[in-house]
Amino acid sequence: MPALTIDERNRRHEQAQRIVAELLPARIGAVAVTWVDNSGITRAKVVPVEKLPHTAAWGVGASPVFDAFLADDSIVSGRFAGSPSGDLRLHPDLDRLTRLGARPGWAWAPGERYDQDGAVHPQDSRNLLRRTVDRLAAAGWSVRAGFEVEWMAGSDEDRFVPVTSAPAYGMARVTACADYLRDVLAALARTGLTVEQIHPEYSPGQFEVTCAATDPVDAADSVVLIRETIRAVTTDRGLRATFAPAAEPDRVGNGGHVHLSLWRGADNLMAGGNGPCGATADGDSFAAGILRHLPALLAVGCPSTASYLRLVPSRWAGVYACWGPENREAALRWVTGADGERHRAANIELKCFDATANPYLLLTGLLTAGAAGLADRARLPAPVDGNPAALPQEELRRRGIRRLPGSLAEAVTAFAADPVVAGAYGPELADTLVTVRRAEIESFAGAAPAEVVARTRWLY
Repeated sequence: MPALTIDERNRRHEQAQRIVAELLPARIGAVAVTWVDNSGITRAKVVPVEKLPHTAAWGVGASPVFDAFLADDSIVSGRFAGSPSGDLRLHPDLDRLTRLGARPGWAWAPGERYDQDGAVHPQDSRNLLRRTVDRLAAAGWSVRAGFEVEWMAGSDEDRFVPVTSAPAYGMARVTACADYLRDVLAALARTGLTVEQIHPEYSPGQFEVTCAATDPVDAADSVVLIRETIRAVTTDRGLRATFAPAAEPDRVGNGGHVHLSLWRGADNLMAGGNGPCGATADGDSFAAGILRHLPALLAVGCPSTASYLRLVPSRWAGVYACWGPENREAALRWVTGADGERHRAANIELKCFDATANPYLLLTGLLTAGAAGLADRARLPAPVDGNPAALPQEELRRRGIRRLPGSLAEAVTAFAADPVVAGAYGPELADTLVTVRRAEIESFAGAAPAEVVARTRWLY
């Protein structure tokens, strides 16, 4: 991507001036500009609304050291990250600027990081995802993406105390938390997000919200907005929200499932063909590419030590590298959609990932793996019906069904050995990801599950 020119800076300055003229009468006083770091934490710089034109044109300073942050704010040193020297410029994407529905007087914009000479920072994840989407578009493809956001609401005590212990998926839980859920929906609507559904989930105090599928960059932006909106509403009620993979040891945790569908023009290629579940040959190849590279993708989609406390068989976490029609135990569930709307609704759901992932990095990896499947004309293996954990080991071996990495260390090894997935991020970012993951592993060496949960419960 070319460096920012003076003409482009002037265009951004003028666009920001028009936006400020709309924000000031609405009593918007501050704009939070965010980026998600390599450990999945959303970091922010805040500018007064009057300073937005200058920030849009010239950015606000942000140290490159954030590339080497761990989730607990420890800083590691790597080949391409971790130095206290240097500076980047964080620029807001004004086309995505949003008034925050849960924080009156505030607006938000996703940021992209540039070097001081105006060149894109090679470790900026949002710009990387945009370039990945553009490459697919140049080949005639588009992808619609959406995230399921699961969270638990409870009190801030040594042991997590859920806001309600009413039954899983039960109306009693909705009744107990009706005002809270209504406030979440209202705040999301004021933020401009289109909610598909909200419902109680399996674990005590756990809920899920899903929004409409959209362009991958927009989907990643939206998941940041959704989480921060939920966090704000929960805080206003004197509670805390956690999106961590495990809020308590030995309980079902929070996932961050990703839904994807491949399109060519107005045609959903996950339907309308003679392939698996009615997919076209291209839809089959796209899904097969992702399935093939799932072990390496876990280093991006399950990047925390806590992630592997959630990846337990028979909990719908998708711990086996297999696929199946509407199979919630398979890592790749093919969502066929109801008769009459499959042309619109058919998609694949990746169930193994969680909310410690940077959504921009995760979608970059998924789209790259899918594109590799398209290039190779890959084909899905035979589907799995039922729980793969219930199959005899001999049958699993015969069918080539492997369990996904059971630790972050195994996932990092798979990542480093996969040139397609590691290559999606470029040499600088790929090296930094490995460095940060290994530091995460070291920081939790010898820690029991209860300690891992206690140290990470409120970080995400």
